[in-house]
Amino acid sequence: MSRITKKVIFASLALMTFASQLMSAPLPLPGNSSVSTALPKPPAEHTDQVLPSWPVTYTFEQLGRASDTLLLGINSAEQVEFGLRRDRIASDASLQLEYTPSPALIPTLSHIRVYLNDVLMGVLPIEKDQLGRKTSQKMALDPRLISDFNRVRLEFIGHYTDICEDPANNTLWVNISRGSGIVLQEQALSLQNDLAFFPLPFFDPRNNGPLELPFVFAANPTLGEQKAATILASYFGSQSNWRGANFPVLFDTLPKVPNKDAIQPTVVFATNDHRPAFMSDLEKFPAVTAPVVEMIDHPDAPYSKILLVMGRNEEDLATAAKALALGGNLLRGSRVTIDKVQELQPRKPYDAPAWMRTDRPVRFAELISYPQQLQVSGLQPRPITLDVNLPPDLFVWRNQGIPLRTQYRYTAPSANDDSRLNISLNDQFITSLPLLRKDTSNLEELRLAVLSNDTANVNDKLIVPSLKIGDRNRLRFDFNFASTMGSAQRDRCQTILPANTQAIIDEDSTIDMSGYHHYISMPDLKAFARSGFPFSRMADMSESIVVVPSKTTPTQISTLLEAVASISARSGYPAFGVRLSNDWQAASKEDADLLLLGEMAPDMRDNPDLTLLLQRQRDMLVQPYGTSGIDASNRRGPSTDGRNMPANRVEVTAQAPIAAILGMQSPSHNQRSIVALLGNDDADYSLLREALGDSGKMDAVAGSVALIRSSGVYSQLVGDQYFVGNLPWYLLLWYQLSEHPVLLAVLAVISVVLSAFLLWRALSWAANRRLHKDD
Repeated sequence: MSRITKKVIFASLALMTFASQLMSAPLPLPGNSSVSTALPKPPAEHTDQVLPSWPVTYTFEQLGRASDTLLLGINSAEQVEFGLRRDRIASDASLQLEYTPSPALIPTLSHIRVYLNDVLMGVLPIEKDQLGRKTSQKMALDPRLISDFNRVRLEFIGHYTDICEDPANNTLWVNISRGSGIVLQEQALSLQNDLAFFPLPFFDPRNNGPLELPFVFAANPTLGEQKAATILASYFGSQSNWRGANFPVLFDTLPKVPNKDAIQPTVVFATNDHRPAFMSDLEKFPAVTAPVVEMIDHPDAPYSKILLVMGRNEEDLATAAKALALGGNLLRGSRVTIDKVQELQPRKPYDAPAWMRTDRPVRFAELISYPQQLQVSGLQPRPITLDVNLPPDLFVWRNQGIPLRTQYRYTAPSANDDSRLNISLNDQFITSLPLLRKDTSNLEELRLAVLSNDTANVNDKLIVPSLKIGDRNRLRFDFNFASTMGSAQRDRCQTILPANTQAIIDEDSTIDMSGYHHYISMPDLKAFARSGFPFSRMADMSESIVVVPSKTTPTQISTLLEAVASISARSGYPAFGVRLSNDWQAASKEDADLLLLGEMAPDMRDNPDLTLLLQRQRDMLVQPYGTSGIDASNRRGPSTDGRNMPANRVEVTAQAPIAAILGMQSPSHNQRSIVALLGNDDADYSLLREALGDSGKMDAVAGSVALIRSSGVYSQLVGDQYFVGNLPWYLLLWYQLSEHPVLLAVLAVISVVLSAFLLWRALSWAANRRLHKDD
């Protein structure tokens, strides 16, 4: 290298160094002659806050697969759906799959494909050591594909031979365990205080778990404050539906959170004169001049939101609660003032949104829960099911049947074989219809019979068995395609690819429950447990009064909120019209159904219908003759069974918690009922809350009294029955006489003799008149 070249390089380096120093120095500001030459210091540490996250596992059983799933050669796909709250994202996801493959499969060639939202995530080959054994495999899922609604699809590719394979061979199977699950690492999103997202973050329908939402009051909440909380709790109950809802109650304090990253939404009720202690600062929480709803951050946990329901008085709180339930689409911003909430049209009996209409034929499109519910595919497709929820007092006794107008379409079979459509109701077979090659679109007008001699269609060709129509019914359609797949002989191999058969029940199909009367034998706690009856007769509970103790504890208020929320969950509508009272004497005289919370009123303890009395001093139980328990689900008789009459009385004294649900007739109105949730202390009410939130325990509630202990629920039927509803006189007479065949026979003989006597007298009169006329 020459000297000139070296000088040029050194000069270039010097210029570059000088230029870098000029660029790193701060520029002079306009109007400021003093310029600092000190360089800025880098931050000592990274201050970004990590959002809270936690692992969540959804098993296939929790996602609706009550039993294991068997994948076959001709029914090789299954999918499970799961949701993710809108205020969370998935930072990691995986599939924990438990399966048992057939021992006849060829290893490696047989495998399972896993899809997430129609994107292939991977393949699980079936190894030799897995054949016939339960296997657990974990597969990573791409969290970037996970949204608010997701599908995981499993496809089974099985081989049992390498020559002339029959897809319908019964050795092609793999059993997917219901214990399989989807594991997510959920991460919270930092939400703004914006009511436009309401009911988020307090409730999200994409969450499959039960709702837990604390309610906070000032000490000794008034009846008006409890009513406002009951209305709002019923709204959340109607939204949570089958998930269940828990409402822990606190006085004067917010729920404690384990750390600042915890997420615990809370609802607070406060008036200007009665507010929780943490809202005593009037500068931070000024008095309001109208019903106000505001969302704020929890003071100790920035990711936890608080919903403030505020008003000048109790009426304002009820107005704000109704506005939250009715006007959610109008809310926006962190604070909303409610100007007016007005009822334009009162509710009518039996118009609960969760119940099928009984005043006109109902299209299947009104009964479906999700799109494509009525469409299936495959040689052995899944059954098409429809849930038909009815009022529990619908009187279908001795009726000629329920009209069912069914339209369906299907892929035509290759020949007129044994392909059929089976229809059943409540797992009871109704009829089977052939799927013919020439008729790929059919209309069948069936009649869901309630008598064994009823016909199944208008042509009187199909006879169906007796059916039990209840409050919860499941209508099921099974398409079964009989297809010839080919020959599996080695010397003559002829394999045919199975057709992509599809079938659909048309949305314009109808079921007609109109024209039925309402009449039910009471007390029937099964109707209360399953349908919230009689309080759900009016969807808004406008003909119901809840009687609460004059001095309530947080656990008692939680029981109140959860009891009314469970009724709204079964009716599908908030309890806007519910009334609360702590005066038993006044409430018992009202023409309303009573939900009693607490101890039985003193003037009711001598009631002959009272079969149970829980007191701190002693517990009393009246038992029927010759039975230790009942299941009232099938009780339809018009008269009282003598075995239900009281025969024994037991009195005990014990310290362990016990609670009960008691049903009886109102002492003031024979068409009204009383359901009492009995308990003495917080431990008893904890048992009640646990039972109200447990579907298995509620299914055991029946009869006139249900005892709740740590061992479970014990139900029995004691005392006289009474009837609620109305029937035409001729139908009522026939119904009452149906349980007395001897009396019915005597009346029939008397009727025949009387008719014969009248006929004889009429003929004698006619003969005498003719003789006198001839004379």
